[in-house]
Amino acid sequence: MLLVLFKRFLRKSASSKAEENEQKLAPEQCIELIRQGDDQLREQFISDYRPYILKVTSRFCKRYIDPMRDDEFSISLLAFNEAIDQFNSSAGKSFIGFAETVIRRRLIDYVRKEQRHTQVVPYSMFDSEDDEQPQYNSVETRQALTAFEIQQTEDERKLEIVELNQELLKFGITFTELVEQSPKHADSRALLIGIAKTLSGNGEMLTALRETSKLPVKDLTESCGVSRKTVERNRKYIIAIALIISGSYPFMHDYLQIAADDQFERKREASK
Repeated sequence: MLLVLFKRFLRKSASSKAEENEQKLAPEQCIELIRQGDDQLREQFISDYRPYILKVTSRFCKRYIDPMRDDEFSISLLAFNEAIDQFNSSAGKSFIGFAETVIRRRLIDYVRKEQRHTQVVPYSMFDSEDDEQPQYNSVETRQALTAFEIQQTEDERKLEIVELNQELLKFGITFTELVEQSPKHADSRALLIGIAKTLSGNGEMLTALRETSKLPVKDLTESCGVSRKTVERNRKYIIAIALIISGSYPFMHDYLQIAADDQFERKREASK
């Protein structure tokens, strides 16, 4: 099944209609047509983005990827196809950025699975007394696996920070600024995170933010019942938190304690 799908995606020929649509339409518009059942456009769309998929895969693996031989490329193709089905235009994120995130996550899952297969030692080999076989200590093996998992988590965290930093730079925000401008008081943090949640949960405001790189101050002040000064003074922090909430940044979500800070929501509900 994978081989059939792989060959179909690599097929160079496609109808002139699909080619014309792809040339005229933005990726997000193509996704809408594909969702309506245009399978021919799906194949052409994936074929056209094959160089991009290969570039993302090679960059992730830090080596040249042979599309005809390396399993990583097949994984990335399937991930790109998955991204087409899962993309939500109302979230305000570009499809290309979303697709790269999905590809990287699937490659991480694949590498982790492969590493587990090569690292795990059968229980029958633990503390073997056979002189012809190497001896394995169960405690040392568990420690090695634990260390491997920690390293994998650290690699994912670094990748997430790099991705977030690239997105923040589009808004003139550095990761260092995000850390430095993080509110010191719990009440202030809860207030700003609440505003960011309002922003990330409103498709129109989030789309406007991504398209113009400007914070919809007036809409936020009206929706959240806060002063204009509060929003403008904390512009960078609010934008950063909104991007984290609306994106795929689980480590940063936990690090900044976004889920835990729901005091603002409770106060809003109490005031109604």
